[in-house]
Amino acid sequence: MPKILAAFLGYVFYFWANETNEPIHIHVSKGKQTINATKFWITSSGVELANNNSKIPDREIRQITKYLTMNRERIIAQWISIFGYGEVKK
Repeated sequence: MPKILAAFLGYVFYFWANETNEPIHIHVSKGKQTINATKFWITSSGVELANNNSKIPDREIRQITKYLTMNRERIIAQWISIFGYGEVKK
């Protein structure tokens, strides 16, 4: 079951509850959660696009990346709150 965190530009941002063996990351998809979501790693220096499975246009990827970067600390805190640990990707 995904944990929805926020919405921006019609996209939803969420964690899947069963992905605790990976570094901190967030999934993004238009309107609702999907297994083919775009994925961003939260890294030690910012945010990195892992994949664009939901085929978000480049312009919106840039806007989402900026939004995630500005909310990076909040995302990390929410991950730790939900999963009880947190490690960013190097």
